[in-house]
Amino acid sequence: MVGVATDGGLGTVATVLGTAFLFAGRTWSARLVAQARDRPRDREIDVRVVLDLLAAALGAGAGVPRALGAVGHAAGGNHGTALRAAADALVLGAGWEQAWAGTSEVLAPVRRALRSAWIDGAAPGAALRAAGEELRRDRSAAARTAAARLGVRLVLPLGCCYLPAFVLVGIVPVLLALGTDLFAA
Repeated sequence: MVGVATDGGLGTVATVLGTAFLFAGRTWSARLVAQARDRPRDREIDVRVVLDLLAAALGAGAGVPRALGAVGHAAGGNHGTALRAAADALVLGAGWEQAWAGTSEVLAPVRRALRSAWIDGAAPGAALRAAGEELRRDRSAAARTAAARLGVRLVLPLGCCYLPAFVLVGIVPVLLALGTDLFAA
């Protein structure tokens, strides 16, 4: 199209180069977005869901070991196994830290939120809600940081590919057409 408007030659070269820059920019940008989106995810149940389920079970009157066992059974996977193991250890008389020994650090908010309920007899509802809100804030901050990082990383393809493509496809043909008109007159 540009080559026809400028009688071939430089217009065709500008179009081909511009298209190459556009293709490179699109590929580069798509790869950056895919890398940001395709981070490995844990296949286990979300700890926020575990906290909500525990709050519901404890609010319904279940004791800490019974609530841990029920939620562990519902959650399944490694988290569920760890919750059921902690519940079984507490029923058998193990201390709080001993019952949670060997569990993953992902379940640390659950362990911290229920500690005062088990040791001091405090109502766990507020601690579970606070732990859930803390997790939500942390994940929200991490998502905002990742989005900002992606925005900064996308500036490079914009400057290196899209801007030259715009110049080659949008501005060069106009200048060539004006130049040929001036020299023809």
